Amino acid sequence: MVEPTVSAAEHELFGGPLRYDMGWAEHERARLDLNMLSAIRAMPRLVGGTLRRAWSADRPALLAVGVSEIGQGIAAAVSLLAVNVMMHALLGSGTPVDRLYGALPALIAGAVVAVVNAGLAGWSTSRAGRLEPLVERIATTEYLAAATAVELEAIEDPEFRRLIDVAQYGAASARRMISACVAALNGTISLIATAGVLTVLHPALLPMLLLIAAPRGWGAMRVAQERYVSVMTWVEHVRASRLIGNLLTERSAAQEVRIHSVGPFLLDKYKGMAESAEAEQKRLANGKALTELVAAALSGLAMAGTYGVMFWLITAGHMSLAVAGTAVVAVRSGSASLGALVMNVNQLHEESLYVQDHDRFLTEAAGRAIPSGGEPVPRRVEQVVLDKVTYRYPDRDAPALDGVSITLPMGSVTAVVGENGSGKSTLMKVLAGLLLPQSGTVRWGESELTGLDRSQVFDRVALLTQDFQRWPVTAALNIRIGRPDHDAEDEELEPSVDYAGASPVIAKLPHGLRSLLARMFRGASELSGGEWQKIGLARTHWRSSTCPADSVLIVDEPTSALDPEAEIAAFDRIRQLAGPHRAVVLVTHRMSGVRHADTIYVLTQGRLSEHGTHDELIAADGRYAAMFHTQAAQYAPDSRARVPNPSTPPVPDRS
Repeated sequence: MVEPTVSAAEHELFGGPLRYDMGWAEHERARLDLNMLSAIRAMPRLVGGTLRRAWSADRPALLAVGVSEIGQGIAAAVSLLAVNVMMHALLGSGTPVDRLYGALPALIAGAVVAVVNAGLAGWSTSRAGRLEPLVERIATTEYLAAATAVELEAIEDPEFRRLIDVAQYGAASARRMISACVAALNGTISLIATAGVLTVLHPALLPMLLLIAAPRGWGAMRVAQERYVSVMTWVEHVRASRLIGNLLTERSAAQEVRIHSVGPFLLDKYKGMAESAEAEQKRLANGKALTELVAAALSGLAMAGTYGVMFWLITAGHMSLAVAGTAVVAVRSGSASLGALVMNVNQLHEESLYVQDHDRFLTEAAGRAIPSGGEPVPRRVEQVVLDKVTYRYPDRDAPALDGVSITLPMGSVTAVVGENGSGKSTLMKVLAGLLLPQSGTVRWGESELTGLDRSQVFDRVALLTQDFQRWPVTAALNIRIGRPDHDAEDEELEPSVDYAGASPVIAKLPHGLRSLLARMFRGASELSGGEWQKIGLARTHWRSSTCPADSVLIVDEPTSALDPEAEIAAFDRIRQLAGPHRAVVLVTHRMSGVRHADTIYVLTQGRLSEHGTHDELIAADGRYAAMFHTQAAQYAPDSRARVPNPSTPPVPDRS
């Protein structure tokens, strides 16, 4: 495939061409596989996967499709035989009236067959129409279930993310393969019937029929190959263009789009990328036109040769006019059936390339899935211990965590502080069981995390982060989704709402807890950042309060959108969540929120630099003390006098 020109906008916005590496997913094999012989060899495997999904979706409908298509094939053969009888009657001896009467039974039989064929076709269309959405739902469910079951490490892996993006096309292709399979089955049966009739009429006509359809098969395969490789090459480009369009219309960017004149800038870049994509579509269209022209010319030559053979057979006395008339109808019908079959096989093969991506994703996801089963987590755990934990992301040279050890006793409040990039978030993911340490151990009581049932570990962890998910559902479900399998009425959620200080927020909503929190829908409401964080705190309280065993609550930067008074109140509430059977881990840059923690751990570039109580760390005058005094100075009433700039002369007192 000719590499298309990359737009200047793509270079400016994204630093270079947005392309998938064709080698990682072996998409270059499409060029080798897309030929008629390989497509026919692959037919049983391609159709088999689709039929298995259809069989599990609706067996009666699948059987009905099979019966109706076989019936249509038989009807096609009977129709050609009726034509042959009618031609013999019309071209036979006797008066014209006698010949017409002689052809009448065949004509009636043909009409009856046509009616039956129409009924069978309608039955097949109806049953196939039932199967298509069911198969798409099964394939989509497989895709989504596999995506949600993999390790977090896989989700953060760029290569696996690419596979997720490509595999999303598989469900729609699986649906389209149903109609393609039905059409291919219809074409195959009709072709077999036509070929049988042609062989009876004269064996020399059968290879001529194949010559007519062969160029069409070559052309269809070549066009499909180019289209598939283009889609795979440009999939990131298309996603980026869609991203720009969304940025120009979504609420979160609306202010900067207008104030900073981002709109015209991004619109100009969008046009540049669109023109680049249009050039690719133009190239595909020109290539398709040329390929189809060559295929049509070759097929036309084969058709002319077929009629030449028939003319020779008639003049040489090897074929009667009646047989020749039937042969003309059969050749035209057979070439149309074979041409349609070639197109359907081509569509099957093209759609199967996307279904193969879907299946490849399922296989890869199964290999990277969170293991099921394991030892149960003890109901009572005195403490959770991370011992010399090390973790390095695949795309980074330096480890995010390097030999970090912390201890979380139940009933305690533990704080983890450090600069951005110090490893705090990675440490929380390891603690929650989302990432497994590459060395070192995580123990719940005496049990190591790697041997435990991970689903039970997740059940013991509650998580509240700065960017927690704001679900586009009701306020009640936004709270209850902290433990969605636990049904609750509004009254049961009230303690969590009161605990989070969210009662005024709920009170102002038009339908209280039943208000929809998604501005994208009519009649829905939207909350401010601070109001959302109170909803998030209520969700965390609901999850923690409904856990009957020892658990860990991880709170990562929970007060970034709150005013100072609300921040102090939120920290007080979070500390109160610690109890005899719950440990609270507080990750924050606000030093005012960690000074009352039982133990404070300080991370620096992935390593534990110091730990202790607030007073102990202040006395040690290390990294924590420096961070605390820096923040305290920002709130001092005379901060300029306390932290003078030596390069600036003193400002005289003008009071």
